[in-house]
Amino acid sequence: MPTEKKISSASDCISAMVDGTELKKVRSNSRIYHRYFLLDADMQSLRWEPSKKESEKAKIDVKSIKEVRTGKNTDTFRTNGTYDQISEDCAFSVIFGENYESLDLVANTADVANIWVTGLRYLISYGKHTLNMIESTQNDMRSSWLGELFDEADSNNSKQITICAAVQLVKKLNPGLKNVKIELKFKELHKAKDKAGSDVTKDEFIEVFHDLCTRPEIYFLFVQFSSNKEFLDTKDLMIFLEAEQGMAQVSEDTSLEVIQKYEPSKEGQLKGWLSLDGFTNYLMSPECHIFDPEHKRVCQDMNQPLSHYYINASHNTYLIEDQFRGPSDVTGYIRALKMGCRSVELDVWDGPDNEPVIYTGHTMTSQIVFRSVIDVINKYAFVASEFPLIVCLENHCSLKQQRVMFQHLKKILGDKIHLDIPKPEDCYLPSPSELKGKILLKGKKLSTNCTASEGEVTDEDEGAEMSQRMSIESAEQQTIAPKKFQLSKDLSDLVTLCKSVEFRDFPTSFQSQKHWELCSFNEVFASRCASDFPGDFVNYNKKYLARVYPSPMRIDSSNMNPQDFWKCGCQIVAMNYQTPGLMMDLNIGWFRQNGNCGYVLRPAIMREQVSYFSANTKDSVPGVSPQLLHIKIISGQNFPKPKGSGAKGDVVDPYVYVEIHGIPADCAEQRTKTVNQNGDNPLFDESFEFQINLPELAMVRFVVLDDDYIGDEFIGQYTIPFECLQPGFRHIPLQSLTGEVLPHTLLFVHVAITNRRGGGKPHKRGLSVRKGKRSREYASMRVLLIKAVDDVFKTAMLPLREATDLRENMQNAIVSFKELCGLSAVANLKQCILALSPRLTGPDNSPILVFNLSDQYPNLEPQSLLPEVLKKVVTTYDMVIQTSKTLLENSEGVYERILQTQKAAMEFHENLHDLATKEGLKGRKLHKAVESFTWNITILKGQADLLKHARSEVQENLKQIHYAVLTCNLSKGGAAGSSSGSESKSRRSLEAIPEKATAEEEL
Repeated sequence: MPTEKKISSASDCISAMVDGTELKKVRSNSRIYHRYFLLDADMQSLRWEPSKKESEKAKIDVKSIKEVRTGKNTDTFRTNGTYDQISEDCAFSVIFGENYESLDLVANTADVANIWVTGLRYLISYGKHTLNMIESTQNDMRSSWLGELFDEADSNNSKQITICAAVQLVKKLNPGLKNVKIELKFKELHKAKDKAGSDVTKDEFIEVFHDLCTRPEIYFLFVQFSSNKEFLDTKDLMIFLEAEQGMAQVSEDTSLEVIQKYEPSKEGQLKGWLSLDGFTNYLMSPECHIFDPEHKRVCQDMNQPLSHYYINASHNTYLIEDQFRGPSDVTGYIRALKMGCRSVELDVWDGPDNEPVIYTGHTMTSQIVFRSVIDVINKYAFVASEFPLIVCLENHCSLKQQRVMFQHLKKILGDKIHLDIPKPEDCYLPSPSELKGKILLKGKKLSTNCTASEGEVTDEDEGAEMSQRMSIESAEQQTIAPKKFQLSKDLSDLVTLCKSVEFRDFPTSFQSQKHWELCSFNEVFASRCASDFPGDFVNYNKKYLARVYPSPMRIDSSNMNPQDFWKCGCQIVAMNYQTPGLMMDLNIGWFRQNGNCGYVLRPAIMREQVSYFSANTKDSVPGVSPQLLHIKIISGQNFPKPKGSGAKGDVVDPYVYVEIHGIPADCAEQRTKTVNQNGDNPLFDESFEFQINLPELAMVRFVVLDDDYIGDEFIGQYTIPFECLQPGFRHIPLQSLTGEVLPHTLLFVHVAITNRRGGGKPHKRGLSVRKGKRSREYASMRVLLIKAVDDVFKTAMLPLREATDLRENMQNAIVSFKELCGLSAVANLKQCILALSPRLTGPDNSPILVFNLSDQYPNLEPQSLLPEVLKKVVTTYDMVIQTSKTLLENSEGVYERILQTQKAAMEFHENLHDLATKEGLKGRKLHKAVESFTWNITILKGQADLLKHARSEVQENLKQIHYAVLTCNLSKGGAAGSSSGSESKSRRSLEAIPEKATAEEEL
């Protein structure tokens, strides 16, 4: 089969199938046979050869085909020894006969699999009338819409337009296409027809548009959801929006709104039909962007202490190139503040004419006047965010020029400067909400009992550190002896919540550091702390702000990986904003998730007073539910040539890397194959799976590279926090190396997120993956060797076991049901009911099985004698309902017992050291007992949360079943032609159903 031919219609698929292709036939005995498959010319049967069977037996009648499944979703595939070697995207199954037998096939490419799946589905719908249907749709919605556009352009009614006008018209409809390519297509068409002259007729215009603007991957998807294979009606679209895009509370009115907004043809708008072009418009619209719009505004709790947030920070903000010789400029501040930066740096020295200046001391960087920087800060401080701005003052001025600094700060910034002195009885810093519109000065401060107009403090001098390090290999924090300098009291009094102090060690800080004191760590020393004391570093950052700045060896202004320090809880990781690349991509992407306000709430496990988390964990996090991220890279659009590449024409050979950045256990990357010489619309069709152990700290980065490069391989990238991913079919707008959006340059992907153990946002993560009983892991309590405490923790063993069984029994039942419906783990229950619906009606369209929705738990009721295959469906579905019911009815009691143990254990928290000492524990054993206590509390809280999330998952599943049953008219007593009004009423009435089964919303 010539796969290089672009497939963009049912006719293309059918003719390719009649020509035939080699496919691998998979058997349950792990054997794989290479066979040549083809569709009979009369389109009545599917044949394969060679075969030991008689030719009449080596075929399947098209009319006996029940369904066509994509992926490895039959028992034959699941039990095959080569399951892992078979690509999900190249596998498909033909289900046929009364006993639902399967013919399991693997194509050489995903494109070939799509051709067979699309063609067979078309045949199932239309049978022997397929050719008639194909011929009758030549004058379809696209032709009439394009015809009208052509007529408008043909102002003098000459039945043709100039090639220049035709090119501009196609370009207007698809701005990503290059003019040269469009013009070449028209010329090729004229040459093929031996046509003289260059003017373009209506038919030629429509033909070229069809060739250039039909995206096969969207056509295959369109056919999958279209009940008549020619357009999506409101019900088809409603199913797509609900089941695939994860949209909640969708009605046919929602579908109509989408159609009115994106359907280009008047006919489609009038009749409520979405054509392939309207569907493409919708999928490329901002509504189908991969980034969840909920996160485009401030969506996190902003009332936690300041130390509970990551803060977007800039290093040596005044520099716009390197650290040693580069120029300084106020534009560095303007750019950083406009990008949502909430911590900027000012390195202030004595300047000429009694005006302090900003530059890096001991280097050759140029100088800018202090006053002009304060003016810029005053103007731009709250343009991108209303939350507090931290201004890090590294003060090296004489007392005389310190007085000038003070005057400028007071006169220009005025009451924006936060001056409230923290109270000794406060344990934590104020919240970002309490500090809205305020500027916090970070710097040295005189002791509170100092009454003189100045005093001596130690100097902070990162520039001196760098100039010394230029000839020294090591970059240890401690080795440079701190200098002393005189600090004016006026300037000291402007520092309230961010007093700079020197870090000695964790025990000293835990004992004596005040919550308003802030330590700065150089990158190398911070890395050593993260490596040697990961638990202590996390606990330290629960209460105190920590600032990490780049190693003095980074003279070229390169950046450290901020994730290395975010995983330890470090709030202020100062980045060189002027240097683009992976590290800056991570920083920019990370702070998008909370309305780009410069503050991101840290994971709960890093904020709770008693919780166990080690920054270097290479395993799952106790009490946090791992997520499985399924990403399919489908295609790309309009990839430009890499900017810095040598002269090799405009052709690129693109491939895609998917990278996961997070805690060490989550870091991973996978790449697609290379698509040769196609940057316009390369098809990748490759699926990847990643386990994410700490979702709140994970990021996904998509990078497109050129395999055939000279000099530069980078085409574009997009970085997004895991929590901001939208499920379903999504387009990703790629960005350049410097962060600008590349015009019309897109990646088309499918995203699904499933749970190993329940939890997460229902519309994103209400999906389950089966864990067999043999591999079931039960949470266990660690022994402290303190009898009274150990006895309390022992009371949790049984409820913890019960909680795990309740969750995993329910999830195993759901996975079995998905498999029986012929779907993979990424499917949801709406999709299961939709996939089942054709099997639940007889030949005369009378129902064989219906759902009784009158009960809290919808059950299946046979309407006639059931074949074996449907008996199995009933049994498996009943198990889903039974395990769901058991979980809802018993989870509250189990949850309470777990919380009671947690509460009883926390009674010992204050006196744990004394109890341990009485038991004779000291040194390492004492430290181990305290760690085990924290571990146990984390497990109890985590397991209770997982049970609560599982309960939400069950409620969401019940809603999905209700909605899908109503959509498919499978409810008991439901008429096939029920009005949308009564359906909407039913939908509204069942909003309360799942909640009736629960004692309260929050356990």
